[in-house]
Amino acid sequence: MMDHVDSYLICTTPRTGSTLLCGLMASTKVAGQPESYFREPDEQLWAARWDIVPSFDGLLDHAEFVRAALAAGRTANGVFAARIMWGTLGHLVDRLRSVYPASAHGDFDLLNLAFGNTGFIYLRRDDVLAQAVSWHRAEQTNVWHETDQEESKQPEQRPRFDFNQIWKLVQTIEEHNAAWRAWFASVGVQPHIVRYEDLDADHVGVAREVLDFLGLKLPPGRLIKARNRRMADELNGRWIERYRAESRSRRVAPASMPG
Repeated sequence: MMDHVDSYLICTTPRTGSTLLCGLMASTKVAGQPESYFREPDEQLWAARWDIVPSFDGLLDHAEFVRAALAAGRTANGVFAARIMWGTLGHLVDRLRSVYPASAHGDFDLLNLAFGNTGFIYLRRDDVLAQAVSWHRAEQTNVWHETDQEESKQPEQRPRFDFNQIWKLVQTIEEHNAAWRAWFASVGVQPHIVRYEDLDADHVGVAREVLDFLGLKLPPGRLIKARNRRMADELNGRWIERYRAESRSRRVAPASMPG
C-alpha cells in the first residue's frame, strides 16, 4: 500500500479490460479520471476538447497540453490518473522531457516530477491468445467497447479470421508485456498487478484492491459501477479453437501463458 499518491498510471496492452478498469476507478470519484490522454494519435482530439490552439504549423504547446491533461484527469481530491499502453510510454517521456528540459533524470524521476508521487498498476491478461483474437476482431470492426447505456454498435465491416494476423498480435502482446516488465525492473518499480481474468470475475473487488494499493478510501455509500459490458462471444471462442487447430497443423506454438 502506498502512503500517499498524487497520481497513478494504468500500464497495459490492448484488450485487457483497461476501459472497464478506467470506468470503475472513475466511478469512485476519488481515483482520478483515467483515460489515454497521451496517446499520440489522439493528441489533436484532446487539444480541441481542451481549447488548446496549435501553432501555425500544427504543433502543440506540450507544457499547456500536460497542464490540461492533469486538470482533466484529476478528481476533486487532486488525484490524477491516466492509461498508458506500452507504445505510449516513450512518447509520453519524450513529451515530458520537452516540458522539463533541465531535468536529466530517468523515466521514473521524470514521471514523478510531472505527476507527483506516482503509483503504477500493471494490467495484463493471462490468456494472450484470447487477447489477440479480441484485438484482431476489434481492429476490423472498429468496435472497441460498449456501455450498458447504448445499443450494440454496428461493425464497420464483417470480421474475418486471419491466422497470420492473430499470430503477429500474439507476438506483439508478448513483446509489450516483456517490455513493461523490463521497464518496471529498470526503474525499480513494483507495480500492483491486475489480471484481466480476475477483473472479469469480480470487477468491484479488483477495483477495491486497487484503491487499497493506492491508499485511497471509498467514501461511505459510494458505489463502484461498471460502465462497459463484456464483448467476447461465441465467435471469439470459435476463432480461438480454430487458431489452436491450425497451430497444431502448422506446428506453431499457440501462445505462451505468462506466469
